[in-house]
Amino acid sequence: MVIVILKYTAPLERIDELLEAHRAFLRQGYERKQFLMSGPQRPRTGGVIVTTVKTKAEAERIVQEDPFLKEGAAEYQFIEFDAVWMDEGLKRLLESYGG
Repeated sequence: MVIVILKYTAPLERIDELLEAHRAFLRQGYERKQFLMSGPQRPRTGGVIVTTVKTKAEAERIVQEDPFLKEGAAEYQFIEFDAVWMDEGLKRLLESYGG
């Protein structure tokens, strides 16, 4: 699995201008079953996306479509890890995604 950490590099006013396009990007990731959850950090300095993808390279490819990246409004950190332990409900969900 890969967790993507976004750090805003633009003022929040610019982030807000891009927010609907970013949310459309997220919706597409959910429809493709690439994302499990996402949301803003507190305080609002960036965001987090928990993905279902197996490699950093795949996550990097996916975020190329994020308007925040395309517009230079955020930078990204990718944390690749092996989910050894997880809740049974989450395990079933991931299996339904083909993972």
